[in-house]
Amino acid sequence: MPIVIYMLGLAVFAQGTSEFMLSGLIPEIADDLGVSVPAAGTLTSAFAAGMIVGAPLTAVLSLRWPRRRALLVFLVVFTLVHVAGAVTTDFGVLLATRVVAALANAGFLAVGLATAADLAGPAAKGRATAVLLGGVTLACVAGVPAGAVLGQAWGWRSAFWAVAAVSVPAVFAILRSVPAAPADAAAPGARRELRALRRPRLLVTLSLAALVNGATFCAFTYLAPLVTDVGGFGPGWVPVFLALFGLGSFAGVTAGGRMSDERPARLLVPGGVALLGGWSLLMATADEAAWAFALVFVQGALSFAVGSTLITRVLYEAVEAPSLGGAFATAALNVGAAAGPVLGGAAIGAGLGYRSPLGASALLVALAFVTAGAAWAVRRLRAGGGSPGRDDSGDLRGLRARQGGESPS
Repeated sequence: MPIVIYMLGLAVFAQGTSEFMLSGLIPEIADDLGVSVPAAGTLTSAFAAGMIVGAPLTAVLSLRWPRRRALLVFLVVFTLVHVAGAVTTDFGVLLATRVVAALANAGFLAVGLATAADLAGPAAKGRATAVLLGGVTLACVAGVPAGAVLGQAWGWRSAFWAVAAVSVPAVFAILRSVPAAPADAAAPGARRELRALRRPRLLVTLSLAALVNGATFCAFTYLAPLVTDVGGFGPGWVPVFLALFGLGSFAGVTAGGRMSDERPARLLVPGGVALLGGWSLLMATADEAAWAFALVFVQGALSFAVGSTLITRVLYEAVEAPSLGGAFATAALNVGAAAGPVLGGAAIGAGLGYRSPLGASALLVALAFVTAGAAWAVRRLRAGGGSPGRDDSGDLRGLRARQGGESPS
């Protein structure tokens, strides 16, 4: 795996840290800038909204750029707005920097996924995807706690400076190692790519990725009250459970990257079933310490193994949309990340208790199975009722067969 892919992962680590670190800095920001805590909380919402809108928008705008230029522009803008956020004394300016940072983050991740897949070669898209998404999971494990520690020791601004500093090495790595022109210099235009993205199988895969990621963040967002109010653990145990989930996520995305290039169904089907059962079991046993410790780790691993495999399938299916495929995959992830916590919060607000987000997560995974089953049934009907046989279309062998005009064996 080329070293530049790991440097792209470092940049994604910085961006993931930026996205999630405010959860531990909101009170300090509110006090320093003279706003209420709910007002300071809009900084997180602004980032999420920017990610959803920014992924396809920035990818379309940069479609004619060489990938090196696009990556540099997005990463330099991301770095500079964190410097601006670190020095501003105006809340409005800080809010604007979060929106711009999210747009740059979305564009970088969209182009970065496509670039890493090309640099890794046609047989290693899954491993390249795992490296970049591994940056997000490491942000949850190490970046977010480190940001909280920095904020407590030297103020919230120091966390913004740290994110900017971590981004700088990736700038030089991109300058040195990413080709000046895209590997597919004759890449299709925006209209052709958009037409390719309308393929039903690809749209289904994007929907599945959004549903699974929604389930992940529905549970993860409310893990702290689950630990304290349901599990009976003290507040000091919350970071331990967050770290367990993050470690599981890293293990899952790593394993998913190794398996998703060949036969993804071998991971998706049993992994999805286990994920559904795991959310239900954790809901029932959250007040039992042994089960809680084990299942938080396992669910983190399963969530990111299944989720990263779905993103890899998007990249394989979107071979005719090399730029926008990564953008729509990024948007799908962030739709789930934004909608999942809303659904979990609605369940809690309805008086169903702090276990209810886990039930909502199970329902989202079940809905993913229903969606996949309905799509399979439609394909079978369109094929005239014949058995579709083994579905290799989303893996490496199926891709090679389609590109070579052969039938997958």
